[in-house]
Amino acid sequence: MGILSGNPTDEPMHYGEVFGAWSFLTTAKGLVACYQTQLNHAGDGDLQKLLEEAIQGGQQEIKQIEALLKQNGIGLPPTPPERPKACLDDIPTGARFQDPEISASLSKDIATGLVSCSQIMGQSIREDIAMMFGQFHVQKAALGAKVLRLNKEKGWLIPPPLHHSKAEDC
Repeated sequence: MGILSGNPTDEPMHYGEVFGAWSFLTTAKGLVACYQTQLNHAGDGDLQKLLEEAIQGGQQEIKQIEALLKQNGIGLPPTPPERPKACLDDIPTGARFQDPEISASLSKDIATGLVSCSQIMGQSIREDIAMMFGQFHVQKAALGAKVLRLNKEKGWLIPPPLHHSKAEDC
């Protein structure tokens, strides 16, 4: 048997796995705080539900990654404070994030998270870590599909200009 065979949780994490998990955790904690704030600004009920789903997903990711890092004796990054709930009407109109802006930001965060999950999966030699980030990837892809559908239904999706081949013009 090789040095990295047997129960993966008994194997040490390599530096790439540590850095990837720790960085992902730091970002997840920041995004939960960000989504809690954006939830105060969102007026659309469907967008609010997706933000709540993103918060719950982020909190679950945080729990799993914190457990992994603690198990391996790795210090945890700081956690931002919970954001208080605010009444949308108390936020001045010019100071509010608009629903299309919130949705675009959520879409961007999901796309970035998919890339991060793929990178960590690709560099992992511990199967449990690769599978955990594979699970996160699937969950993010599902949420991303919901956000895309919402953006289309609400008219918030602004596609780039379509490219027409010069061969078609002849």
